[in-house]
Amino acid sequence: MSAEVVRWPATLALSATQDGAATRVHARHDGPLRLLKTLYPEGQLIAHAVLVHPPGGLVGGDRLDIDIDVQPGAHLLVTTPAATRFYRSVAGEAVQAVTARVAAGARLEWLPQETIAYSGCEGRNEVRLQLDEGASLIAGEVLVLGLPAAGLAFERGRMLQHLALPGRWLDRGWLRAGDAALLDGPCGLAGHRVLGTLAFAQTAPLADVETLLTDSRACLDGVPLSGVTHLAGPQGPLLLARVVGDEVEAMTLALRRVRALWRERLWGLPGGDPRIWAT
Repeated sequence: MSAEVVRWPATLALSATQDGAATRVHARHDGPLRLLKTLYPEGQLIAHAVLVHPPGGLVGGDRLDIDIDVQPGAHLLVTTPAATRFYRSVAGEAVQAVTARVAAGARLEWLPQETIAYSGCEGRNEVRLQLDEGASLIAGEVLVLGLPAAGLAFERGRMLQHLALPGRWLDRGWLRAGDAALLDGPCGLAGHRVLGTLAFAQTAPLADVETLLTDSRACLDGVPLSGVTHLAGPQGPLLLARVVGDEVEAMTLALRRVRALWRERLWGLPGGDPRIWAT
């Protein structure tokens, strides 16, 4: 954490427990970060937790800490009704830090709507996910630099995107407005300003990986800069889908198709979107 004063801190702790054939969610908060509602559109076993930050965005000095504990046998989906916005900063960094632990036999879906880095922001978006033996998760992040659809470029500032599964995978990098090689170079974003990641992880080996990869890549048809990768390691397999483009909706819909496939093939569940996304 930066040595600078945190001007508007907020914390939210979520705990999901299995109660018979249901997942129950308990929340504790301090500051302007809340569990708006817990929904059960798929039945009582899968809890959809909707998080809200009433100020509507982060500016310099703000810090949001989200702690998620999914206990044995529970299935928790966490999402937001709107984008997370990092606005222009005049007072140091703004930080959102998410830490999640998924216990044996539990499932987590971390599926916030997109993160928008406004020109002039100084932001850090950090997500750390830990799996116990027998656990699994699906986690997605979409980052938008500037407001491409409105013609508002990402001309100043910087944004840290950090997504980690300790011992398995780390995706961490600063995206600086002045880094032309990264933002515009052919080995970087090639002038595009929307990038997205979807990850699936579990501790047990995957069956028929090649067929799953082929079908996952087919979900990304129409997204030229995209791919799906399978990483095998001692702690279990990891699937990664990555997309780069110009339109938030197109990138988001592409990753949602992949999520639907993974849910059906790997968990035997319907691939429908959370109800809150349709409102």
